[in-house]
Amino acid sequence: MDTRRTSDELEIQALLHRYARAVDTKDWELYRSVFTADAHIDYSSAGAMAGSRDEVTAALSEAFAALPMSMHYITNIETEIDGDQARVRAMFYNPMHLPGMSELSYCGGYYHHELLRTPHGWRSRNLREENVWFINSPRAAPAT
Repeated sequence: MDTRRTSDELEIQALLHRYARAVDTKDWELYRSVFTADAHIDYSSAGAMAGSRDEVTAALSEAFAALPMSMHYITNIETEIDGDQARVRAMFYNPMHLPGMSELSYCGGYYHHELLRTPHGWRSRNLREENVWFINSPRAAPAT
């Protein structure tokens, strides 16, 4: 058993769990802490924004203020670790309540992270969301 790899995988899983908690609880400082300062984040496959950590954090903070509920589930975490760098592919499932919609919206797909080991632990320097499906898409929500 490679204890270093096992430790890295557990730390990476914990990072992804903090990511989900940060988004769902709207804890934007915790969200920022998941990423390196120069990280690039891309949610464009879901029709949302792409940009720097600070740009995306500001946009999410504004957009999620109107969201009564979201609850990310992150599973099937696959890691490729090479020294102080790692690539991660993880499935996500996210039910959410969108303003103006009476039924929940659901989406799922994959998170693709490029991670870097820092003095503060693993951090994502690149996140690309690959949205595979939507039920009751946000685009279907009526304007408020």
